[in-house]
Amino acid sequence: MKTKIAVLFGGHSVEHEVSIISGLQAFAALDREKYDPIPLYIGKDNAFYTGEALGNIDSYKDMKACLAAATRVLLVPGEAGVELIRYPMKKFGNNVVGSFEVALPVVHGTNVEDGTLMGYLEMLGVPYAASDLTSSALGMDKFAMKAVLRQAGLPVLDALEFTGKAYALDPDAILSQIEEKVGYPVIVKPVNLGSSVGISKAKDRASLRDAMDLAASFSPRILVERAVEHLREINCAVLGDYESARPSACEEPAGADEILSYRDKYLSGGKGKAGGDKGGMSSLKRRCPAEIPDEMTAEVQRLAVATFQALGCSGVARVDFLNDKETGGLWVNEINTIPGSLAFYLWEAAGTSFTALLDEMLSLAFKRAREREALTFTYESNILSGISLGGSKGGKA
Repeated sequence: MKTKIAVLFGGHSVEHEVSIISGLQAFAALDREKYDPIPLYIGKDNAFYTGEALGNIDSYKDMKACLAAATRVLLVPGEAGVELIRYPMKKFGNNVVGSFEVALPVVHGTNVEDGTLMGYLEMLGVPYAASDLTSSALGMDKFAMKAVLRQAGLPVLDALEFTGKAYALDPDAILSQIEEKVGYPVIVKPVNLGSSVGISKAKDRASLRDAMDLAASFSPRILVERAVEHLREINCAVLGDYESARPSACEEPAGADEILSYRDKYLSGGKGKAGGDKGGMSSLKRRCPAEIPDEMTAEVQRLAVATFQALGCSGVARVDFLNDKETGGLWVNEINTIPGSLAFYLWEAAGTSFTALLDEMLSLAFKRAREREALTFTYESNILSGISLGGSKGGKA
Protein backbone atom coordinates (compact mmCIF):
# COMPACT_ATOMS: atom_id res chain seq x y z
CA MET A 1 0.00 0.00 0.00
CA LYS A 2 1.52 3.31 -1.03
CA THR A 3 1.73 6.20 1.42
CA LYS A 4 -0.30 9.23 0.38
CA ILE A 5 1.84 12.38 0.51
CA ALA A 6 0.86 16.00 0.00
CA VAL A 7 3.70 18.16 -1.34
CA LEU A 8 2.90 21.71 -0.23
CA PHE A 9 4.41 24.73 -1.94
CA GLY A 10 3.67 28.38 -2.72
CA GLY A 11 2.09 30.62 -0.08
CA HIS A 12 1.73 34.32 0.69
CA SER A 13 5.46 35.05 0.54
CA VAL A 14 7.90 37.03 -1.56
CA GLU A 15 9.57 33.66 -2.20
CA HIS A 16 6.39 32.21 -3.69
CA GLU A 17 7.81 31.43 -7.14
CA VAL A 18 11.00 29.89 -5.72
CA SER A 19 8.84 27.61 -3.59
CA ILE A 20 6.97 26.39 -6.67
CA ILE A 21 10.27 25.35 -8.26
CA SER A 22 11.53 23.65 -5.09
CA GLY A 23 8.20 21.94 -4.49
CA LEU A 24 7.93 20.49 -7.97
CA GLN A 25 11.54 19.30 -7.85
CA ALA A 26 10.65 17.31 -4.72
CA PHE A 27 7.35 16.14 -6.24
CA ALA A 28 9.23 14.72 -9.24
CA ALA A 29 11.89 13.02 -7.11
CA LEU A 30 9.56 11.02 -4.81
CA ASP A 31 9.68 7.25 -5.27
CA ARG A 32 6.42 6.30 -7.02
CA GLU A 33 6.86 2.69 -5.92
CA LYS A 34 6.48 3.77 -2.27
CA TYR A 35 4.45 6.95 -2.42
CA ASP A 36 1.34 8.34 -4.00
CA PRO A 37 2.09 12.09 -4.05
CA ILE A 38 -0.35 14.88 -4.74
CA PRO A 39 0.62 18.51 -5.42
CA LEU A 40 -0.99 20.92 -2.95
CA TYR A 41 -0.40 24.48 -4.11
CA ILE A 42 -0.95 27.41 -1.74
CA GLY A 43 -1.94 30.54 -3.64
CA LYS A 44 -0.77 34.02 -2.77
CA ASP A 45 -4.19 34.46 -1.15
CA ASN A 46 -3.44 31.41 1.09
CA ALA A 47 -6.11 29.29 -0.62
CA PHE A 48 -5.24 25.61 -1.24
CA TYR A 49 -5.50 24.03 -4.68
CA THR A 50 -4.87 20.56 -6.04
CA GLY A 51 -5.09 18.85 -9.41
CA GLU A 52 -2.91 16.96 -11.86
CA ALA A 53 -1.88 20.09 -13.75
CA LEU A 54 -0.33 21.55 -10.60
CA GLY A 55 2.42 18.93 -10.78
CA ASN A 56 3.70 20.36 -14.07
CA ILE A 57 5.93 23.45 -13.97
CA ASP A 58 4.70 24.57 -17.39
CA SER A 59 1.20 25.06 -15.98
CA TYR A 60 2.40 28.03 -13.92
CA LYS A 61 3.34 30.08 -16.98
CA ASP A 62 -0.34 31.08 -17.17
CA MET A 63 -1.47 31.26 -13.55
CA LYS A 64 -5.06 32.16 -14.38
CA ALA A 65 -5.47 29.10 -16.60
CA CYS A 66 -3.56 26.98 -14.10
CA LEU A 67 -5.97 27.75 -11.26
CA ALA A 68 -8.98 27.36 -13.54
CA ALA A 69 -7.89 23.78 -14.21
CA ALA A 70 -7.25 23.11 -10.51
CA THR A 71 -9.65 22.41 -7.65
CA ARG A 72 -9.73 24.65 -4.61
CA VAL A 73 -9.89 22.56 -1.44
CA LEU A 74 -10.24 22.81 2.33
CA LEU A 75 -8.12 20.62 4.59
CA VAL A 76 -10.15 18.62 7.12
CA PRO A 77 -8.86 16.02 9.61
CA GLY A 78 -10.25 12.57 8.86
CA GLU A 79 -9.99 9.07 10.26
CA ALA A 80 -7.10 8.08 7.97
CA GLY A 81 -5.30 11.39 7.56
CA VAL A 82 -6.36 14.72 6.12
CA GLU A 83 -9.16 14.92 3.57
CA LEU A 84 -9.24 17.46 0.76
CA ILE A 85 -12.76 18.84 0.51
CA ARG A 86 -13.87 20.65 -2.63
CA TYR A 87 -14.63 24.34 -2.04
CA PRO A 88 -17.17 25.61 -2.74
CA MET A 89 -18.90 22.26 -2.28
CA LYS A 90 -21.29 20.79 -4.82
CA LYS A 91 -24.85 20.30 -3.63
CA PHE A 92 -24.86 16.71 -4.86
CA GLY A 93 -22.15 14.09 -5.10
CA ASN A 94 -18.92 13.43 -3.27
CA ASN A 95 -16.88 16.51 -2.35
CA VAL A 96 -13.83 14.59 -1.09
CA VAL A 97 -11.29 14.95 -3.91
CA GLY A 98 -8.33 13.32 -2.14
CA SER A 99 -6.53 12.70 1.12
CA PHE A 100 -3.02 12.40 2.52
CA GLU A 101 -1.26 10.72 5.44
CA VAL A 102 1.89 12.85 5.63
CA ALA A 103 2.86 16.32 4.43
CA LEU A 104 6.07 17.43 2.75
CA PRO A 105 6.21 21.23 3.12
CA VAL A 106 8.51 22.81 0.53
CA VAL A 107 7.76 26.44 1.30
CA HIS A 108 10.03 29.45 1.68
CA GLY A 109 9.72 32.71 3.56
CA THR A 110 7.30 34.48 5.84
CA ASN A 111 3.72 33.30 6.36
CA VAL A 112 4.72 29.71 5.57
CA GLU A 113 8.30 28.61 6.40
CA ASP A 114 8.34 30.75 9.56
CA GLY A 115 6.22 28.21 11.44
CA THR A 116 2.82 29.41 10.24
CA LEU A 117 2.23 26.35 8.05
CA MET A 118 3.76 23.99 10.62
CA GLY A 119 1.31 25.22 13.26
CA TYR A 120 -1.56 24.54 10.88
CA LEU A 121 -0.28 21.02 10.16
CA GLU A 122 0.03 20.41 13.91
CA MET A 123 -3.63 21.36 14.35
CA LEU A 124 -4.58 19.00 11.53
CA GLY A 125 -2.75 16.24 13.39
CA VAL A 126 -0.78 15.07 10.37
CA PRO A 127 2.94 14.12 10.30
CA TYR A 128 5.09 16.53 8.31
CA ALA A 129 8.67 16.36 7.08
CA ALA A 130 10.12 19.64 8.33
CA SER A 131 11.21 21.47 11.47
CA ASP A 132 8.44 22.17 13.98
CA LEU A 133 6.79 25.52 14.66
CA THR A 134 9.32 26.76 17.23
CA SER A 135 12.42 25.79 15.26
CA SER A 136 10.96 27.21 12.06
CA ALA A 137 10.16 30.52 13.74
CA LEU A 138 13.65 30.77 15.23
CA GLY A 139 15.25 29.94 11.90
CA MET A 140 13.33 32.72 10.16
CA ASP A 141 13.98 35.37 12.82
CA LYS A 142 17.64 36.22 12.29
CA PHE A 143 17.97 38.21 15.52
CA ALA A 144 16.34 35.56 17.74
CA MET A 145 18.41 32.88 16.00
CA LYS A 146 21.61 34.73 16.87
CA ALA A 147 20.57 34.93 20.53
CA VAL A 148 19.94 31.18 20.74
CA LEU A 149 23.17 30.28 18.95
CA ARG A 150 25.20 32.71 21.07
CA GLN A 151 23.73 31.09 24.20
CA ALA A 152 24.80 27.70 22.81
CA GLY A 153 28.38 28.96 22.38
CA LEU A 154 28.29 29.07 18.59
CA PRO A 155 30.04 31.85 16.62
CA VAL A 156 27.74 34.58 15.29
CA LEU A 157 28.38 38.22 14.39
CA ASP A 158 27.13 40.90 16.75
CA ALA A 159 24.15 42.79 15.38
CA LEU A 160 21.84 45.71 16.06
CA GLU A 161 18.08 45.53 15.61
CA PHE A 162 15.73 48.40 14.82
CA THR A 163 12.05 48.67 14.10
CA GLY A 164 10.96 50.25 10.87
CA LYS A 165 8.80 52.67 12.85
CA ALA A 166 11.72 53.91 14.97
CA TYR A 167 13.77 54.41 11.81
CA ALA A 168 10.95 56.31 10.11
CA LEU A 169 10.51 58.62 13.10
CA ASP A 170 14.18 59.58 13.39
CA PRO A 171 16.30 58.10 10.60
CA ASP A 172 19.34 60.30 11.22
CA ALA A 173 19.57 59.18 14.85
CA ILE A 174 19.43 55.53 13.80
CA LEU A 175 22.03 56.03 11.08
CA SER A 176 24.35 57.77 13.53
CA GLN A 177 23.94 54.93 16.02
CA ILE A 178 24.90 52.40 13.36
CA GLU A 179 27.95 54.44 12.34
CA GLU A 180 29.04 54.75 15.98
CA LYS A 181 28.46 51.16 17.13
CA VAL A 182 29.12 49.18 13.96
CA GLY A 183 30.93 51.31 11.40
CA TYR A 184 31.28 50.75 7.66
CA PRO A 185 30.89 48.59 5.72
CA VAL A 186 27.67 47.04 7.07
CA ILE A 187 25.11 44.50 5.94
CA VAL A 188 21.44 45.46 6.35
CA LYS A 189 18.76 42.75 6.37
CA PRO A 190 15.06 42.33 7.02
CA VAL A 191 14.93 40.29 10.23
CA ASN A 192 12.56 37.62 8.95
CA LEU A 193 13.09 36.99 5.24
CA GLY A 194 15.14 34.45 3.32
CA SER A 195 16.62 34.06 -0.17
CA SER A 196 18.57 37.31 0.34
CA VAL A 197 15.41 39.34 -0.28
CA GLY A 198 15.91 42.93 0.89
CA ILE A 199 19.56 42.42 1.88
CA SER A 200 22.19 44.95 0.85
CA LYS A 201 25.64 46.23 1.74
CA ALA A 202 26.34 49.83 2.70
CA LYS A 203 29.69 51.60 2.57
CA ASP A 204 28.62 55.15 3.45
CA ARG A 205 25.64 57.07 4.82
CA ALA A 206 23.91 57.46 1.46
CA SER A 207 24.01 53.73 0.70
CA LEU A 208 23.10 52.95 4.32
CA ARG A 209 19.97 55.08 4.03
CA ASP A 210 19.01 53.23 0.84
CA ALA A 211 19.68 49.87 2.48
CA MET A 212 17.55 50.73 5.52
CA ASP A 213 14.71 51.93 3.30
CA LEU A 214 14.84 48.71 1.30
CA ALA A 215 14.87 46.41 4.35
CA ALA A 216 12.05 48.38 6.01
CA SER A 217 9.89 47.86 2.93
CA PHE A 218 10.00 44.09 3.50
CA SER A 219 9.93 43.75 7.29
CA PRO A 220 8.90 45.78 10.37
CA ARG A 221 12.25 44.86 11.95
CA ILE A 222 15.72 45.49 10.54
CA LEU A 223 19.03 43.85 11.43
CA VAL A 224 22.39 45.53 10.91
CA GLU A 225 25.77 43.84 11.30
CA ARG A 226 29.31 44.61 10.23
CA ALA A 227 30.24 43.23 6.82
CA VAL A 228 32.96 40.58 6.83
CA GLU A 229 36.05 41.71 4.95
CA HIS A 230 37.67 39.27 2.49
CA LEU A 231 34.40 37.35 2.48
CA ARG A 232 33.99 33.74 1.51
CA GLU A 233 30.56 32.14 1.89
CA ILE A 234 30.35 28.43 2.71
CA ASN A 235 27.14 26.40 2.96
CA CYS A 236 26.47 23.00 4.47
CA ALA A 237 23.20 21.09 4.79
CA VAL A 238 22.17 18.90 7.73
CA LEU A 239 19.75 15.94 7.83
CA GLY A 240 18.32 14.47 11.00
CA ASP A 241 16.71 15.56 14.26
CA TYR A 242 17.55 16.26 17.91
CA GLU A 243 18.90 12.73 18.46
CA SER A 244 21.03 12.20 15.39
CA ALA A 245 22.06 14.44 12.50
CA ARG A 246 24.71 14.37 9.82
CA PRO A 247 26.21 17.01 7.50
CA SER A 248 26.32 17.09 3.72
CA ALA A 249 29.17 18.14 1.50
CA CYS A 250 30.15 21.82 1.74
CA GLU A 251 29.74 24.28 -1.11
CA GLU A 252 31.12 27.70 -1.93
CA PRO A 253 28.79 29.74 -4.17
CA ALA A 254 30.81 31.13 -7.06
CA GLY A 255 31.47 34.84 -6.70
CA ALA A 256 30.45 34.77 -3.03
CA ASP A 257 32.97 37.42 -2.02
CA GLU A 258 29.87 39.60 -1.74
CA ILE A 259 26.50 38.74 -0.19
CA LEU A 260 24.47 36.98 -2.89
CA SER A 261 21.28 38.70 -3.94
CA TYR A 262 17.94 37.10 -4.80
CA ARG A 263 18.80 37.63 -8.48
CA ASP A 264 22.18 35.93 -8.01
CA LYS A 265 20.52 32.90 -6.43
CA TYR A 266 17.51 32.36 -8.62
CA LEU A 267 17.54 34.45 -11.79
CA SER A 268 21.05 33.96 -13.14
CA GLY A 269 21.06 30.22 -13.80
CA GLY A 270 19.10 30.11 -16.99
CA LYS A 271 15.92 28.20 -17.60
CA GLY A 272 15.49 24.89 -15.84
CA LYS A 273 12.86 22.23 -15.45
CA ALA A 274 11.57 21.17 -12.07
CA GLY A 275 12.98 17.77 -11.24
CA GLY A 276 16.03 18.29 -13.43
CA ASP A 277 19.49 19.52 -12.58
CA LYS A 278 18.59 23.17 -13.06
CA GLY A 279 16.14 25.52 -11.46
CA GLY A 280 15.96 27.01 -7.96
CA MET A 281 19.09 26.96 -5.83
CA SER A 282 20.39 23.98 -7.81
CA SER A 283 21.07 26.29 -10.78
CA LEU A 284 23.39 28.59 -8.83
CA LYS A 285 27.03 28.41 -9.91
CA ARG A 286 29.07 26.89 -7.11
CA ARG A 287 32.18 24.96 -6.14
CA CYS A 288 31.02 21.71 -4.60
CA PRO A 289 32.79 20.35 -2.68
CA ALA A 290 34.11 23.73 -1.55
CA GLU A 291 37.79 24.25 -2.21
CA ILE A 292 38.75 24.70 1.43
CA PRO A 293 41.20 22.84 3.69
CA ASP A 294 40.01 19.55 5.16
CA GLU A 295 40.16 20.93 8.70
CA MET A 296 37.87 23.83 7.73
CA THR A 297 35.45 21.44 6.06
CA ALA A 298 35.30 19.40 9.27
CA GLU A 299 34.75 22.52 11.36
CA VAL A 300 31.98 23.83 9.10
CA GLN A 301 30.26 20.45 9.23
CA ARG A 302 30.59 20.30 13.01
CA LEU A 303 29.15 23.78 13.46
CA ALA A 304 26.36 23.07 10.98
CA VAL A 305 25.17 20.06 12.97
CA ALA A 306 25.54 21.98 16.26
CA THR A 307 23.49 24.87 14.85
CA PHE A 308 20.78 22.51 13.55
CA GLN A 309 20.42 20.79 16.91
CA ALA A 310 20.70 23.95 19.03
CA LEU A 311 17.65 25.28 17.20
CA GLY A 312 15.82 21.95 17.54
CA CYS A 313 15.48 21.41 13.80
CA SER A 314 14.27 18.29 12.02
CA GLY A 315 14.31 17.05 8.44
CA VAL A 316 16.76 18.87 6.21
CA ALA A 317 18.15 22.39 6.63
CA ARG A 318 21.02 24.39 5.18
CA VAL A 319 23.39 26.40 7.36
CA ASP A 320 25.21 29.31 5.71
CA PHE A 321 28.58 30.50 7.02
CA LEU A 322 30.69 33.62 6.59
CA ASN A 323 34.46 33.21 6.45
CA ASP A 324 37.15 35.89 6.43
CA LYS A 325 39.78 34.46 4.10
CA GLU A 326 42.51 36.63 5.60
CA THR A 327 41.90 36.14 9.34
CA GLY A 328 40.29 32.71 9.20
CA GLY A 329 37.25 33.93 11.14
CA LEU A 330 34.18 31.72 10.72
CA TRP A 331 30.63 32.66 11.73
CA VAL A 332 27.18 31.12 11.38
CA ASN A 333 25.26 33.52 9.15
CA GLU A 334 21.82 31.90 9.06
CA ILE A 335 19.90 28.66 8.81
CA ASN A 336 17.36 27.83 6.12
CA THR A 337 14.95 25.39 7.75
CA ILE A 338 13.49 24.56 4.31
CA PRO A 339 16.34 25.33 1.91
CA GLY A 340 15.89 26.10 -1.76
CA SER A 341 15.62 22.84 -3.76
CA LEU A 342 15.86 21.12 -0.33
CA ALA A 343 19.64 21.38 -0.89
CA PHE A 344 19.47 18.07 -2.79
CA TYR A 345 22.60 18.97 -4.77
CA LEU A 346 24.64 19.03 -1.54
CA TRP A 347 23.40 15.56 -0.64
CA GLU A 348 24.07 14.21 -4.10
CA ALA A 349 27.66 15.43 -3.68
CA ALA A 350 27.76 13.45 -0.40
CA GLY A 351 26.44 10.28 -2.06
CA THR A 352 22.75 10.54 -1.13
CA SER A 353 20.27 10.81 -3.98
CA PHE A 354 17.34 13.23 -3.91
CA THR A 355 14.94 10.30 -3.70
CA ALA A 356 16.83 8.80 -0.74
CA LEU A 357 16.92 12.21 0.95
CA LEU A 358 13.13 12.48 0.75
CA ASP A 359 12.78 8.93 2.13
CA GLU A 360 14.80 9.87 5.21
CA MET A 361 12.88 13.11 5.71
CA LEU A 362 9.56 11.26 5.63
CA SER A 363 10.86 8.62 8.07
CA LEU A 364 11.76 11.44 10.46
CA ALA A 365 8.25 12.86 10.10
CA PHE A 366 6.68 9.57 11.15
CA LYS A 367 9.18 9.17 13.99
CA ARG A 368 8.22 12.55 15.48
CA ALA A 369 4.53 11.70 15.09
CA ARG A 370 5.04 8.47 17.06
CA GLU A 371 6.85 10.38 19.79
CA ARG A 372 4.07 12.95 20.00
CA GLU A 373 1.43 10.23 20.25
CA ALA A 374 3.10 9.05 23.47
CA LEU A 375 2.65 12.49 25.10
CA THR A 376 -0.32 13.70 27.11
CA PHE A 377 -2.21 16.63 25.59
CA THR A 378 -5.46 16.38 27.53
CA TYR A 379 -6.24 16.17 31.21
CA GLU A 380 -9.52 14.63 32.30
CA SER A 381 -11.32 16.58 35.02
CA ASN A 382 -14.80 17.59 36.09
CA ILE A 383 -13.98 21.30 36.21
CA LEU A 384 -16.83 22.21 33.83
CA SER A 385 -19.49 20.29 35.72
CA GLY A 386 -20.04 23.03 38.31
CA ILE A 387 -19.33 26.11 36.18
CA SER A 388 -21.94 28.80 35.64
CA LEU A 389 -21.18 32.02 33.78
CA GLY A 390 -24.29 33.80 35.01
CA GLY A 391 -22.62 35.31 38.08
CA SER A 392 -20.19 38.18 38.45
CA LYS A 393 -17.11 36.06 39.08
CA GLY A 394 -14.68 35.08 36.38
CA GLY A 395 -13.79 31.56 35.37
CA LYS A 396 -10.76 31.48 37.67
CA ALA A 397 -12.68 32.57 40.74
